[in-house]
Amino acid sequence: MRLLRDHLDRYGAPPDGRLFRAARGGVLLSKEYPEVWKDARKAALTEEQAATPLAGVPYSLRHAGVSLWLASGVDPTEVARRAGHSVAVLYRFYAKVLDGKRDQANQLIDDALGAAEETSTM
Repeated sequence: MRLLRDHLDRYGAPPDGRLFRAARGGVLLSKEYPEVWKDARKAALTEEQAATPLAGVPYSLRHAGVSLWLASGVDPTEVARRAGHSVAVLYRFYAKVLDGKRDQANQLIDDALGAAEETSTM
């Protein structure tokens, strides 16, 4: 994100907000994305990284972002809103990110109960 923000600060963005353009400056067609993405990966990643599936397709970035939000404990309703999903769709595709979070969930519940207990004794 820092690199993207630095780029936007330095060069700005066109009025329509698109950072990638077709060779003649027009809108990039969906069939052209794979080639542009391949070139962007070569420019942004080391040779070792580019040989891996890291950010293999543009959707990988979206998936990684949504997964990070969920794994970080952001409320699923807010994650769904930001991702443009319903909560049901969010859980269908990202439930595996939440798997194994039992200890974290228990700690959140204990913290909430402890806070409620402190409030009631005051």
